[in-house]
Amino acid sequence: MKSKKLFVIFPIAALIFFMVFSGLYAQSGIKPSKIERVGLSGWQFLKINGSARQAAMGGAFTATSHGDAGAILGNPAALTDVENVSASFGKVNWIADIGYQSACIVKRFGSIGVFGLSFVSVDMGDMAETINSPIPGEDRTEAVVTGNTFTASDMAVGLSYAKRITDRLSIGGNARWIREKIAEVSMTNVSIDFGTVYYTGFHSLRLAMVARNFGPDTHLVGWSEKYQAEAVDIRMPLDFRVGMAMDFFESKESPHFLTVAVEGIHPNDGPERINMGAEYSLGKMLYLRGGYRFNYDEEGFTFGGGLNYNLSGVAAKINYAYVDFGRLQKVNMFSVGFSF
Repeated sequence: MKSKKLFVIFPIAALIFFMVFSGLYAQSGIKPSKIERVGLSGWQFLKINGSARQAAMGGAFTATSHGDAGAILGNPAALTDVENVSASFGKVNWIADIGYQSACIVKRFGSIGVFGLSFVSVDMGDMAETINSPIPGEDRTEAVVTGNTFTASDMAVGLSYAKRITDRLSIGGNARWIREKIAEVSMTNVSIDFGTVYYTGFHSLRLAMVARNFGPDTHLVGWSEKYQAEAVDIRMPLDFRVGMAMDFFESKESPHFLTVAVEGIHPNDGPERINMGAEYSLGKMLYLRGGYRFNYDEEGFTFGGGLNYNLSGVAAKINYAYVDFGRLQKVNMFSVGFSF
């Protein structure tokens, strides 16, 4: 009977969530504008989530990124679930042959809280260099391949902290130093993330919020003598998320365990979006995951799986995710983790 009630209550709560989230951005009496904010920010690599578990669940990590160091890449408030030491390493074969690697490690220091370190590296690979060469006798140029190559890369190094304020409320944040480089030109900046997780007291229902990528505007280059102009501001890709999740089949006698999650996203450089995902566990050892991402240009269906194995006090985790990017084809993600 309890399971039936939960399956009824959660969809109702999700519907209320959708209505509230949509209402946050409605303008009473004013017809919504169809103009979107695409292309108004830089530092796009900060949007990539290197956790295969979170990606397989449709990217709905706000209320589900718990239990290990990978929470740094999602909601840092969930780091309070780490009991001692946890480490996570991820590798992503991103679109256009872009490589993404991440490493996170966290440790609990008693009642003080949980501290973590993270490192993210993005490699664009070698690209052919082209220049605009004047055409003799004509007042225009043409693109010419020089035969040389150049590359571009991104990097982020961060410090994280999380603390359980009450038995229901946890808070956490990340502070990261970030760098982007293309050929011989580079720029640096700082990025701040903040998150919360609140358990409502109704079974395992939890509400969460994440605000990511706060930081000042930057410039890739300075004053241009050629054009006699200042460089264009490069804005941070601000990202606000609210989400909810609930677990089902919580009986200790049952080997089955199901988590369902939904979240709404409000970025500063695109339309509002919805992520939904689910994770099924058999004996908390074998995991199957799936999800869907709504209102994206190309992204949609996601799925994946994982395996947890305990050996001599060490819990090892292996996760895989497949993300459908439509015309941009697919993305394969792998991550491994260890908890002590």
